[in-house]
Amino acid sequence: MNDYETRRLAKIKQNQALLAELDIKPVFVKASRNADADSKPPPPKRRKIMQENAPSRTSARIAATPAKPSYNENDDTKAVPLPRSMAKRGTKTKLKQQLGSRIVEETESLVPVKGVESIKAGWTAWQTVGPPPSREANGTIHFEDYEGFTPNKSPAEMLAEGCFGGSYYRPLRSRKLGIVVSGDWEELPKEWIEGLDVERYLTNPTYDADVNKYKVSCGQSIEEWESAGWISHEHDVRGWFQWYSRFYRGRRCDDDARQVSRWKKCVGETGRWRRMLLKKYMQLGVREVFDDGADEDAPEVSPVVHQTCHHWAFEVRQEHLDGYWASGGR
Repeated sequence: MNDYETRRLAKIKQNQALLAELDIKPVFVKASRNADADSKPPPPKRRKIMQENAPSRTSARIAATPAKPSYNENDDTKAVPLPRSMAKRGTKTKLKQQLGSRIVEETESLVPVKGVESIKAGWTAWQTVGPPPSREANGTIHFEDYEGFTPNKSPAEMLAEGCFGGSYYRPLRSRKLGIVVSGDWEELPKEWIEGLDVERYLTNPTYDADVNKYKVSCGQSIEEWESAGWISHEHDVRGWFQWYSRFYRGRRCDDDARQVSRWKKCVGETGRWRRMLLKKYMQLGVREVFDDGADEDAPEVSPVVHQTCHHWAFEVRQEHLDGYWASGGR
């Protein structure tokens, strides 16, 4: 035995004596039943990541809250008081897909409010008092008694080109009035809808994006507009476009200033949707306004915002885009 082995054995005995004094027993790893000498040690266990479970119950009040507005509305517009939007247990309900992506719940029965017949009579009892609009060569429409209200799409053009998924004049369940409104499309001038497929472009019970000029879905249902308080029922139960169609024909009413203000906030010179669309043109480096689909090689500039502006009787023209580029996007 050489010196190394002698020292090694002495060291082992020394360590064993020390363990005996300290009363520390050696730890042996228990091998698996079928493990052999060459088997690899088991991999370390991975720590489990605990995830919180989703709540099993949801609040009916939160679930019933309408989606955020798509349009920039007046801050001083007050929401109308409405019944519960979630039906009580045991009440039979029907779910129906309406304008936009939100499912609107329908109850089986409606209770007409007091004086509803008088309200309905007022929808058609008006007389033409406003002067007829004038129009520039570029399509801009002017109303002599409302400066600053300058749409460039007439109601007839909007309908012919396609808007509101063809469902604007579908039978409407007004929960505020407690009635179903239908057939009011017949008040439109015959020349506005001449040659138009009424069932597809006006009274379609379901929202059809292919009807729209830009072939996309946008906006919210009239039921949601009503719930948000944007409808002046004594004037126009269907809201903005119905107001515009009557204003264009010369009706004037107490709701005119509010509706014109809404238009300006959406697509007026500083309107959010108009400026948003012009900004998208600049971000894509596009300097020419085009009709989506006319040139397959052209970049597509937000069809949804285009359609939204179209719903507000406005279409971005070349002079608008040129001015925006010249201002540096200001």
